[in-house]
Amino acid sequence: MSTTDGARSFEQDGEARVVQIYPRVSQDTAAYCPLQVSSHDTARVVIHNAVVTLGLDSSRTYSLLEVREGGGEERPLDVGECPLERVLLWPAEVQKWHPQVKGYYFILQQRADKGGNQAETSKEEYDDLCNLPSVTEQSVVEALRQRFYKHKIYTYASNILFAINPNKFLPVYYNPKYVKMYENQPLGKLSPHIFAIADAAFRAMLNRQANQCIVISGESSSGKTESSSYLIHCLTALSQKNYSSRVQRTILGAGPVLEAFGNARTTDNNNSSRFGKFIQLNYLESGVIRGAVIDKYLLEKSRLVSRDKNERNYHVFYYLLMGASKDEQQEFHLLKPQDYLYLKQVFNVFSLYSALFDWIVLHINHGMMNRRDIEDSVPCLSIGVLDMFGFENLHTNSFEQLCINYTNEMLQCYINHNIFTLEQEGYVSEGIAWENIEFTDNSGCVQLFSAKPFGLFHLLDDESNLPQGADETLLDRLKQQHRDNPFFVSSPKTEPTFVIKHFAGGVKYHIKDFLKKNSEHMRPEVISLLRSSERSFLHHLAASSPQALFRWGVLRATIRILAMFKHLGRQRAELMSVHVPLFFCFWTSVLHCLCLLCRKSKTGRQKQLIPTNLMNLHSLQHIVGLTAHSRTTKSIFHPHRTTKPLTVSTQFQVSLGKLNQTIEKAEPFFIFCIRSNAEKKELHFDEELVQKQIKYMGILQIVQMQKSGYSAKYTFEDFFAKFHILFPRGAAANPEQITELFERMALDKSTYQIGKTKVLLKQRERRQLQDAHNKEVIRHIIILQRWFRACLVRLHFLQKKDASLLIQVCPVSSWLLLQHIFVSMPCDCAICVCLPSAVVLSSFTPASYHSSSGGRPTRNPTIRISRATRVQQWDTSLDREINDPNELRNLDEFLGNQVRSSTMGAQSEKQQILIPEQFNVSKPKIAYKDLMKGYHNKVNSLAGPKEKPEVSLVVNLFQSVLDGFIRREKKRGESEPTKATKTTKKRRKKDKCPDNPLDHLFSTYLVNIMQSCDLCGSYIWGMEKAYMCSACKLICHKKCLSKIITNCSTRLPGSLHFGVEVCVLTSKANPIPKVVELLLMHVEINGLYTEGIYRKSGSACRARELHQILETDPECANLENYPIHTITGLLKRWLRELPDPLMTFSLYSDFLHAVELPEKSDRIRAVYQKVDELPPANYNTLERLIFHLVRVAKEEEHNKMSSSSLAIVFAPCILRSPDSDDPFLGMRDVSKTTRCVEILISEQLRRYNEKMQNIQELEYAEALAVNQLKLKRQNTVRAQRKVATPSSTPHPPVLPESLPGFIKNSETCLYRLPDETDERTLIERIKSIKQEKVDLACRLPDLEQEHSDDNLDSSSSMSTESLEDRLDSLDSEGQ
Repeated sequence: MSTTDGARSFEQDGEARVVQIYPRVSQDTAAYCPLQVSSHDTARVVIHNAVVTLGLDSSRTYSLLEVREGGGEERPLDVGECPLERVLLWPAEVQKWHPQVKGYYFILQQRADKGGNQAETSKEEYDDLCNLPSVTEQSVVEALRQRFYKHKIYTYASNILFAINPNKFLPVYYNPKYVKMYENQPLGKLSPHIFAIADAAFRAMLNRQANQCIVISGESSSGKTESSSYLIHCLTALSQKNYSSRVQRTILGAGPVLEAFGNARTTDNNNSSRFGKFIQLNYLESGVIRGAVIDKYLLEKSRLVSRDKNERNYHVFYYLLMGASKDEQQEFHLLKPQDYLYLKQVFNVFSLYSALFDWIVLHINHGMMNRRDIEDSVPCLSIGVLDMFGFENLHTNSFEQLCINYTNEMLQCYINHNIFTLEQEGYVSEGIAWENIEFTDNSGCVQLFSAKPFGLFHLLDDESNLPQGADETLLDRLKQQHRDNPFFVSSPKTEPTFVIKHFAGGVKYHIKDFLKKNSEHMRPEVISLLRSSERSFLHHLAASSPQALFRWGVLRATIRILAMFKHLGRQRAELMSVHVPLFFCFWTSVLHCLCLLCRKSKTGRQKQLIPTNLMNLHSLQHIVGLTAHSRTTKSIFHPHRTTKPLTVSTQFQVSLGKLNQTIEKAEPFFIFCIRSNAEKKELHFDEELVQKQIKYMGILQIVQMQKSGYSAKYTFEDFFAKFHILFPRGAAANPEQITELFERMALDKSTYQIGKTKVLLKQRERRQLQDAHNKEVIRHIIILQRWFRACLVRLHFLQKKDASLLIQVCPVSSWLLLQHIFVSMPCDCAICVCLPSAVVLSSFTPASYHSSSGGRPTRNPTIRISRATRVQQWDTSLDREINDPNELRNLDEFLGNQVRSSTMGAQSEKQQILIPEQFNVSKPKIAYKDLMKGYHNKVNSLAGPKEKPEVSLVVNLFQSVLDGFIRREKKRGESEPTKATKTTKKRRKKDKCPDNPLDHLFSTYLVNIMQSCDLCGSYIWGMEKAYMCSACKLICHKKCLSKIITNCSTRLPGSLHFGVEVCVLTSKANPIPKVVELLLMHVEINGLYTEGIYRKSGSACRARELHQILETDPECANLENYPIHTITGLLKRWLRELPDPLMTFSLYSDFLHAVELPEKSDRIRAVYQKVDELPPANYNTLERLIFHLVRVAKEEEHNKMSSSSLAIVFAPCILRSPDSDDPFLGMRDVSKTTRCVEILISEQLRRYNEKMQNIQELEYAEALAVNQLKLKRQNTVRAQRKVATPSSTPHPPVLPESLPGFIKNSETCLYRLPDETDERTLIERIKSIKQEKVDLACRLPDLEQEHSDDNLDSSSSMSTESLEDRLDSLDSEGQ
């Protein structure tokens, strides 16, 4: 059965269900195809829809099989049978969703051809029309038709795209995975798509540092407006979405607004653009979007008062009528759309609506503007998208159609000049063998319009300037001047018409109202009427100079504000009991109002209520200067005026002239939109209409030109510089050497030519050269790595050899160096001050290494070795683990009390034992043995050369302190019931998916353009929230998450912990992978003070051994048995082997663009915004890793690892390039990736130090509060005693403010309290300090972006009237 026989689109009526079809075909397709099937759909319809959705060859035959009960018989369905009826016979649990494992499903199977094995054409064969064996009109039409019925509406001709309008939304084409799929892909590598053109233009802009322009051409109803929307969507996504979220949302949001006011339904198109637009996206040289500007051209105004049958007015009027509530309909007396009549006598409604449209465009441009464009002279690049009105030939063609078709003539002339003229002139100048290709030159028709002094527009302007000018007189002059012009055809005298032979065919124009429409502008009396209005908005519409209106508005607002301040001052003076000067009351009121305009943010800083992105005079002048050529002319009465306002045709030609200058400075890409049928039928291909468009557009000649031409061109020097690694040593940039290279690579001689100064290649050969170049670079890199590793191994071998010889020469001395000698001296080092004063130390005398008699060493009998000095024996209590946050806090408080009891006011960083610095406070899992090891390493690093012998003693004494605390905690745990702990750590506010089924990495996704759910196939409308997998870009509704049956994991075969996606290794109970947590914890306890901890590499044999253990069972690994550099090497290996790096391939370009921003604050904010986009598992793991690196960098004095050196080591591990084919690309980005990681480490280190400083201040404040509480209680006892002894005189305690480190400028400062302060106040203060200290400790590892007072999403402008309303409301609020 042919899928094209009797096929129709599936119906939406009746009962409908989503049915999964599993393909069993020879082609590579998706795992299954979800289809919405109606109760009336037959197997023929289901097969057709499945074939189209899966992109299968529709010329083949297919059958639908039903499978019931796993392993059962497959039953074929008849073509007229209804599959949904079979589904209703299945068990209830599989009717809604039927994966294969349940045993009930459908199979789409390809039937064998009756004629045996026939020659079949590859489905990519005609992706490019240049691959056609013979280029004829019939072959081109047939190729387009076959692709169209497969829902492949895009086709290439080399680097030119043809798009056929299906008159139906195909959402699967524009889902997020397609944007990602075509990113960084060479044009032509994947199937044709409009996103490929957008990516090619974006990459060309970055690589060549040149402006680009995408020209969209086609007649009305060919899909140009939708194509421009898709281009803008993709270009903003490529330029990195989230940092420029405000600009992106403004750009994408401008489209619907402009369409509402500038689009209408015509006989040919339901959403026809009645104006032309050129959207110029501005980028920094790094590719970060900076802003955008929209230019509009010739809004059609006659539609406001008259329209043809089956046409409508602009969409906005119908939106207003349909969106108004019942109350609004009654208040404004709104009727139904059909009840309104068009009043042709409405005066100047044309110009008024045009002025409104100008005002909308002005404010949209201001919202998309970057203020640094005014202040800074930063070089920028741009990509322009030109979407002009399509060629029109209506039943009645007037002045608007004349201007529209003239624009299309100029556009066609520009296309011919770039595709044919310039290209062929370049071939001729290079002297290569070339046969000229003829094309239709329409420059004569363009001259008919614009030539001086007798062009159509010039004659029209002359007649418009005459006092008695008339349409009939104009027609006579046109016929007289152009009767011999081949492009102008005169009509009979009885008809007030003329015909122009355009490139797309002849068009008959009616001369009626030409002069009137050409001189449309606001009359002086209308402007005077509007200016007399009390509404400032109407003043904007009537203003001939927006800058002057803005100045007057500021002056008027200033006067009103001063008057309001004076009024408030008088009111306050009247209310005050004493006489206060009015001047004082005035400024008091001023300060009061300014305070009302501010509020405190979460960080305690003042935050302005007024938006920061308001319009000012400089920004207004900048925007007006960019778009002044297209604004509506306003005629103002002047008694001595000598010149008339510009006519519409003159202003239109000036606008087109500036547009032409802009696009001529850019490198063009072309998209030709083709209308599929004239009846607006869905998925209907009208061959006759398509063939007509192919003929007048010159598509046949374009394909021949692209097929015969050479798309890759290099000068000899550029070619040699780019591919020099393929040349032999000593080669030069000359034609002979280049020819030898091509011959050595066996390139077809017909695919390249060598001219006088350039090498010309076909696109396929250029890709072949690039692949060979990449392979050669990889080979050289491997050789360098091999030599470097050999040198490194040789160096290690020589070091070990020298060490072995040294041990053999001095065996006795070496043995003595390894001995553990315990000596005790009178200890006054800074470390010991943290021990209790009750501990009495015995005096020791240092023993000699050898006795005088040469025998074994003797011990002084007076030495008493206590239990605390036995470093070899650990108390069994040290095996205890801290799992309760309360126990960790008690330990921290206990140690702090020991410090305060010994040295009050003499603390230093060396003396503090800060538990929160080392471990997670909210979810601790710490062994006291590990705490002892960390303390030992800390003491060892702080001790000087003279204090080294005392380290063991200090450690053992600290252990005795811990023993007492552990015994107390055991008793407390036995006496108190277990209580549930509350997590105090505040996690980032981010929408998270409730589940990540089958290893998908889902997060919320705000849809900008209409898309479809990859599971159920139904639409996801614009501005609707969906869920998107950041790895595979699958998008679906929230309700469809439970229906996912395809796995997203890229887990390596047999891999359990290495080479696995982070999300697979994490869970709610373990947010960080076990292997990573084990390695990081071990390094933090044992290796923070090791020099070059991450710079040096460990033993490869030991690393392999430990890798095998960690891969199978990480908890059984005894990391104590391995050198620290083996541990650090395995950590880096785990990060390198991740299939998707920790900072993800999808955000790689975003991070690179973020670090290229000019301002440091912008770079930091942009990097943190990208980090916040990471999947939850990646985010948590990265947060833990960065916190670890911060702790390493904090000990830079000992380990010699700074933030920059750590970034150099870890950047290749956590931020890798997704493009592994081009090695030079990753090498070029090394400095950027390193800078990005360094920004994270340095900024987190800065925040860490700030938080630690705050913790120290809190601890000191707590000590002061505790001391004062003690004094308070002591004085209370003394007072009670003195009551019994009247002769005594009480002396209230005074807390000395001269204590070292006394803080006066912090919120945590505790000033001296009055004597009457209750003890409860002090106790509450101590509790609050403790809680604040715990909160700070919990936030130590946080990777969240700090709150900023800048509101990036604030409104782009605010009129003076709205500002006055704001001040009025503040005034009432203040009263």
